[in-house]
Amino acid sequence: MEKTIKQGRLLLFAMLAAVASMSSCTRQAEPLPTEQKKHLEVVLRSQNGDYWKTVKMGAEVAAKEFDVTLDFRAPGDEADVKGQVALLEQSINIDPDAIVLAANDYRGLTSVVDQAASLNIPVITIDSEVETSKVQSFIGANNYEAGVLAGKQLVKLAGTSCNIAIVSFKQGERNAEQRELGLLEEIAKYPDIKVLDKVYSLTNRELAGQLTRQIIQQHPQLDGIIALNAISSISVAAEIQKLGLEGQVKIITFDSTWEELELLQEGVIQATIVQNPFSIGYLGVKNAVEAIKGNKIPPRVDTGIKAIDLDNMFWSDNQKLLFPFVK
Repeated sequence: MEKTIKQGRLLLFAMLAAVASMSSCTRQAEPLPTEQKKHLEVVLRSQNGDYWKTVKMGAEVAAKEFDVTLDFRAPGDEADVKGQVALLEQSINIDPDAIVLAANDYRGLTSVVDQAASLNIPVITIDSEVETSKVQSFIGANNYEAGVLAGKQLVKLAGTSCNIAIVSFKQGERNAEQRELGLLEEIAKYPDIKVLDKVYSLTNRELAGQLTRQIIQQHPQLDGIIALNAISSISVAAEIQKLGLEGQVKIITFDSTWEELELLQEGVIQATIVQNPFSIGYLGVKNAVEAIKGNKIPPRVDTGIKAIDLDNMFWSDNQKLLFPFVK
């Protein structure tokens, strides 16, 4: 009997010891560290404008989908190349996993992009290119083809014999040069289309308006104006409306801000060349994530262009393009 009691006590002790041992093990075990999200820096051309807001929204949707964090940086003015270089240097200094860049100057950002690449930070360019082989991928529209399409719209609206003016945005800027080249080569097919003036607004609304007034004063026989970016487009159309020349002076614009779409519906603008800023932002982040993983990504992604006028702006596919956030 005594032997049985002793055996029982030993068994109970062994069980308690085992429980204590398990408890001790449980206390000492540390939780597995959670993996930190990859971080991307997104440096845009400007803080302002519907176009860049749409690019930003596309990037944010991709960030949620691919579970990465983003910080956005942008100068207040697209003409501020030095300011954008400084912002890109700040991005490099925090050592992000990748950078998505919409460059304000084709050559002005070259050295700082090369610096990022030398630190093994993948750089994806969107909307506008940089003169370097260190960029892993470019996502955006074919600006030469956009210029060609603008020229075709001009012929459709004003005919093969007309007097026109071009309001561009920055002399020597890559996107502006490509759009001008495509436009001029397309209308060169028609010797009776005369370019009476070509001016640069420096992406300044007031300056674009002043230049438009001067063009009309100097060339009252003008038949059409092609404005090559959103800011110039809005100012040109607003000035033509003030002068009471809507419909008389045909206007072809770029991009799809709410102001342009209103002026299109009012008949002040006859056609606008639309890019796909939401896709540009989304694919910029998507390709950056693929680059971080070491996956192969295409060196160029053409996000397409489309001519929108009053006849086709309400087509369902075009509504999705013009209003990507409205279900």
